[in-house]
Amino acid sequence: MTFAHTQAVDRLVAAIETIVADGTVPDERVVKQVAVPLAALVATDDWIDPAFAVPDPDRYRQYLLHRDPENRFSVVSFVWGPGQATPIHDHRVWGLVGVLRGAEIDQRYARTDDGALVPVGAPTRLDARAVATLSPDTGDIHRVANAYDDRVSISIHVYGADIGSVERATYTEAGTAKPFVSGYTEPAKVAA
Repeated sequence: MTFAHTQAVDRLVAAIETIVADGTVPDERVVKQVAVPLAALVATDDWIDPAFAVPDPDRYRQYLLHRDPENRFSVVSFVWGPGQATPIHDHRVWGLVGVLRGAEIDQRYARTDDGALVPVGAPTRLDARAVATLSPDTGDIHRVANAYDDRVSISIHVYGADIGSVERATYTEAGTAKPFVSGYTEPAKVAA
């Protein structure tokens, strides 16, 4: 990793460690507090190591930037190729998204009485430097897409667990769940 990359991620990690240190801060306050250093991180786009910013032509990539040794949180770089999107999915832990480069479209969903999923409001566009939060308490089911069909977008995500090992689910609009564990993409080998 480059020095700038390591320094930037280390500053974010130190801030999050302070916020979650005693383990008693409610999720709602954690996401509000973590939003501040995450916004500072995505305010500049000159630090990410190129190995953690390589798109895949077929699907988005999820690169692990930091996994807390006590499993309290993880920091992940999501790299979205042109037009790429997730299925509808959940997280089961608190989380934040900070857009570093490009833009994303976030569509939230809620369950109806019969268990189906319906969109909640209009999709939200998150441009570079924007930060959004999610939590199982306030709604963590959504679908995310690169807002651009002609360029890569990159976002930095912070989750309240090692998100690559959390059993989650993707959903059909009828509400049918399909369990999955996302794992991570290995950083690319990029020539200097």
